[in-house]
Amino acid sequence: MAAKKVLVVYAHQSSGSFNAAAKDAAVEVLCAQGCTVDVSDLYALKFKATATAEDIVGEVKNQDHFSYAEETKLAWEEGKLSKDIMEEQRKLTQADLVIFQFPMYWFSVPGIMKGWIDRVLTSGYAFTQEKRYSQGIFKDKKAMLSFTTGSNESMFSANGINGDMNVTLWPLQNGILHYCGFQVLAPQIFWAPSHVKAEARGTMLGGWRTRLQGLLLEAPLSFTPSDSFDGAKGFQLKPEVQEKHEGQEFGLTVGTHQGKRLPPNSQIRAGV
Repeated sequence: MAAKKVLVVYAHQSSGSFNAAAKDAAVEVLCAQGCTVDVSDLYALKFKATATAEDIVGEVKNQDHFSYAEETKLAWEEGKLSKDIMEEQRKLTQADLVIFQFPMYWFSVPGIMKGWIDRVLTSGYAFTQEKRYSQGIFKDKKAMLSFTTGSNESMFSANGINGDMNVTLWPLQNGILHYCGFQVLAPQIFWAPSHVKAEARGTMLGGWRTRLQGLLLEAPLSFTPSDSFDGAKGFQLKPEVQEKHEGQEFGLTVGTHQGKRLPPNSQIRAGV
């Protein structure tokens, strides 16, 4: 396997946290395989989380009706984005694999990581109307979520009080990562490490280290290809695609489920 470049986007306040240990394990194991690993420690960087006009160097084009998406697209084209955004885009451009390491906050990523997503994945750089989903700009890169939960696995089941984790992950994995074209690897979920004994946490980290040995060779999760949708008809599934799957028990994906049962674990395991 040729040496790869990896970017770890990391969001935790404490160097003594389980998330820090998971991040450190990724750096250690991947470097041992010959990978080059960059870490964007968002709290250490004091990374700005708010998407504002300050992200553009110089005057904006339309001060009266400021549009962040339009203004940052122009700024990216002209090389006028703020230095912190340009530095993160430089790291991302070079990366073959991106790992987002974080504690789950309110069924999503921490605010500082959402700020990284909002500010770094600018229009034009990370996506266009023509280049998104399976035809996206980052289709030759892989990305994955690695995170801790505060609740037990059973609480994130189809019968659990928090609801199905596959549904929780759909906006992050489809609406952000896959939208930008990334091949999305199955998430690494550390279930409620703060509620188990040290030995169990060690087992979790051991499993992560084992997985990291072959991570770059893993097949990605499955998503419905862009050409299955008709752009001339509101990007609805094409009739022939609907007909092909008409007799199937499960819908195509968590989001495009066709009114059927959700495909089990399709956002947690590859090949399903």
